[in-house]
Amino acid sequence: MSDLPENLKYAATHEWAKQESDNVVRVGITDFAQQELGDLVYVELPEVGRKVEAKEQCAVVESVKTASDLYSPVSGEIVAVNDSLSDSPEQVNDAPYDAWIFCVKADDTSTLDQLMDAGAYQQMIDAD
Repeated sequence: MSDLPENLKYAATHEWAKQESDNVVRVGITDFAQQELGDLVYVELPEVGRKVEAKEQCAVVESVKTASDLYSPVSGEIVAVNDSLSDSPEQVNDAPYDAWIFCVKADDTSTLDQLMDAGAYQQMIDAD
């Protein structure tokens, strides 16, 4: 298992979240998630401008083994998607903490406090 970046927050559904400026939260999937999924073959990105609620399903990643829903860690509006994943979904396998999937302009970034830090996420995946 690789070291988890300490500057990220983690959801029980295996998304990572990074708070950027202007209440924008960058979201991707964890190294653990991409290892469990296997080689990604498709990423269904959310639509820019879509309003989402925290814990709402808003994207899908598909691998050779299965498809997995992705959930927004915060409520807000989708303000950016990583279009390069449409042609190269394997970027998520190669560098899961660099290959973000979407960004949400959060209505309230305090909901990030409900997510796990790296230590708590590591304990959760170790318990599985």
